[in-house]
Amino acid sequence: MTKIEMQEAGILETDFLPISCLLKDAMKKKLIRNALPGRHWLLLLLTGIYLLTPQEVFAQSTKTATKPGYRNLFRELGYKQADIDAKVAKAYHDVFEGPNKVYFEVGDTMAYVSDVKNHDARTEGLSYGMMVAVQLGKKDVFDRIWRWSKMYLQHQSGPREAYFAWSINPQTMKKNSEGSASDGELYYITSLLFAANKWGNDTGINYYGEARRILDAMWKKDGTGNIYNLINTDTKQISFVPEGNNYTWTDPSYHLPAFYETWVMYAKDGHEAFYKACADTSRAFLHRACNPVTGLNADYTEFSGKPHDTRWSPSAFRYDSWRVPMNITMDYTWFGKDKAWQEDYAKRFQNFLRSKGIDTFEDQFNLDGSRPEFILQAGPVKKLRHSLGLVSTSATLSLINKEKNSRDFVTALWNAKLEPYDDGYFDPYYDGLLYLFSLMHLSGKYQIITPQTK
Repeated sequence: MTKIEMQEAGILETDFLPISCLLKDAMKKKLIRNALPGRHWLLLLLTGIYLLTPQEVFAQSTKTATKPGYRNLFRELGYKQADIDAKVAKAYHDVFEGPNKVYFEVGDTMAYVSDVKNHDARTEGLSYGMMVAVQLGKKDVFDRIWRWSKMYLQHQSGPREAYFAWSINPQTMKKNSEGSASDGELYYITSLLFAANKWGNDTGINYYGEARRILDAMWKKDGTGNIYNLINTDTKQISFVPEGNNYTWTDPSYHLPAFYETWVMYAKDGHEAFYKACADTSRAFLHRACNPVTGLNADYTEFSGKPHDTRWSPSAFRYDSWRVPMNITMDYTWFGKDKAWQEDYAKRFQNFLRSKGIDTFEDQFNLDGSRPEFILQAGPVKKLRHSLGLVSTSATLSLINKEKNSRDFVTALWNAKLEPYDDGYFDPYYDGLLYLFSLMHLSGKYQIITPQTK
C-alpha cells in the first residue's frame, strides 16, 4: 500500500506499525522460520492483508456478496404476522400521528419533523422522516416533508447552493445554523432516489432531479467560500460538516456504505467508481473505529478511526454512536460484502451489552466499556439511562449474530415501549425514530427500493 493509497483510505502509517516492525525485524534476522514455526502461511496471510487497500479487500468479497434477503426475524421467533404489522403500525402512529408525535403538518402541502425537546427541526429528522415514508409507502408524508425542507432549509444560491441548513426553529423560522450536517444530505439523496424508483418522477415532484441537484452541486464545491464536497475527496470518507476544519474529521454514524452502493446503482451521475470506493473505505474505516473487544466506537473520530474530542464532549460512545450497529446491519442485509467482520462485530457488541445486563445496560461508555466520567446530558437530568434508542439498534444486530442467545435482544425490543422513563424524560424524536427504524429492519420492511415496473 503506497502512502497515497493510505491517505485515500484514511489510514495512518502508524496503523501499520506493529506488523510492519515485526516483519522487518524477522526478515532482518532471518528468523521467520523460528518465529512462526509451521505457520508460514499465517505470516504471508498477514502480510497480504496489510498490503491490500480497502478497495482490494472488498473487491475480493464482491464475488460472494449475496442478494438482499430481507428476513422477518420477528416471524422467525414465532410472532404472528398480524401482531408484527400492528407493532410497526403503532410505532409509526406514535411517532407521526399520536399525541406525542414529532411530525407536524403545515397548510395543505408541507410538514416537518421536530426534535421537540430541543425545539428545532433538523435535517437528521426530516430526512429520516422521508426514509420512513418511502419505505412504508406514505407518499403524502414524503412529499410534504420534502417541500418544507426545500422551502425553508435548502440553499438556493451561493457557495452552499443545494445544501441544507441543518437546524431551524419551526416556531420563529429562524435558522440555528446556515451550515450542513452531512448525514442529512446522505439521507435526503438516498430517500429521493428511492422515491423516484417507487413513484416515478411525474407525480408533482421530480425526485430523481432533486437528488441529482444535490449531488451535482456537491461535486462543484471545491473549497470556495470554505464549502466542500459532503465527502472528503482525499480520504473518500463522509465529513462531519462540509465546511472549514470540520471537513477534516468524521462521525462513524454517518458512514453508510449501503447508501453509497445504492448511489452506484441509481444516481447515474458518472461518479459510480468513486461511490463504490467510498463504500469500501467506510467498511474499512469501521474496522478501525470499533473497539476490538467491545465493538464500541467514539461519537466522533479522525479519518483514521482515532477518537476526536469536540468542544461539547470528550470522545466516547454516546448518542450518535447508537446508530452504528443499525447501519452495519443495513449493509450486511442489503449487500453482504463484509460478512465475516460484521458477524464478529455483532457478537462482540451484543456480548458486551449482555455483560452489562440485557435489561439494564446504560447508553454511554468509554470504548473499553467503562463508565465515562463526563456524561453528555439529554433532558433536564444529567444521567445515564437504559435508552430505547440503543435497545432498538442493538437488537438489529440479531440479523447478523448467529448465536442463539442473540435473539434475547429481539425479545427485549419487542417488549419495550416508547414511553417516558422513570425520571420523566421522554424522547419520541430520537428514541422514537430509531425504534421505528429498528422494527422495520427486524420485520423485513426496510429495503432497497428498486425501480417499479408498471
